[in-house]
Amino acid sequence: MKNIIVCIKQVPDTDKVQINRETNTLIREGVPSIINPFDENAIEAALQLKEKHGSRVIVVSMGPPQVSEALKQAIAMGVDEVILVSDRAFAGADTWATSYTISQAIKQIQDHDLIICGKQAIDGDTAQVGPGIAEFLDIPQITFAKDIEFDGEKLIVQRVVEDGYELIETSLPALVTVNKEINEPRYPSLRGKMKAKTAEIPVWTFEDIKANENNVGLDGSPTKVVKIFSPPVKTNSEVFTGDAEDCSKQLVGKLKELKIV
Repeated sequence: MKNIIVCIKQVPDTDKVQINRETNTLIREGVPSIINPFDENAIEAALQLKEKHGSRVIVVSMGPPQVSEALKQAIAMGVDEVILVSDRAFAGADTWATSYTISQAIKQIQDHDLIICGKQAIDGDTAQVGPGIAEFLDIPQITFAKDIEFDGEKLIVQRVVEDGYELIETSLPALVTVNKEINEPRYPSLRGKMKAKTAEIPVWTFEDIKANENNVGLDGSPTKVVKIFSPPVKTNSEVFTGDAEDCSKQLVGKLKELKIV
């Protein structure tokens, strides 16, 4: 296994999400951000395979210039190389356009055997980008992995299902998305932090990845967000007053009235 590519996303802190009401897209500039937690598990899975098989780990992320901070964190964790796919042409991409753009970047990386992604991003929760990349690259995909092994010829993956897990084998190249239970991401080492501090992050633009302009960014996205709104607050609740005994009697009476008890 030569090169393992990990696709990561920088996401807003979950309590800091802001929406651009004109474009109906997330506002990312100036918003506190983190590496998508599932993607940290993907990095760790790649590093563990590297330690067993001597592979090279390359992390790819698409987004604005601030994503370089997430890539520096990946360097601090121990990855070998990072690539930022960034261009104003990519702004506003939905999951389809994002999958296409990242797959085009991956095509420029020679000798990649395995692609690992987190199962989903915590901002969109679609779980579509990983499988979409596999489709654009026309390679096998295994989702929701809790364990990944390589026997020198084929990949052996435990895939989580509702009542247990499936054991799936596949040839390489392939793409795998991972769950949180696959591992516990390591903390960056002091040496890694020092390396990340001075690292220069290479940026690949629209021209670098040889993309089709009709497939990228907001204009290349088949999904259109027409409206964003907060659902109305339900007000049909009933409040009981009095001491604990009075409230208990009122509650029992209400349950009997509704024929629940």
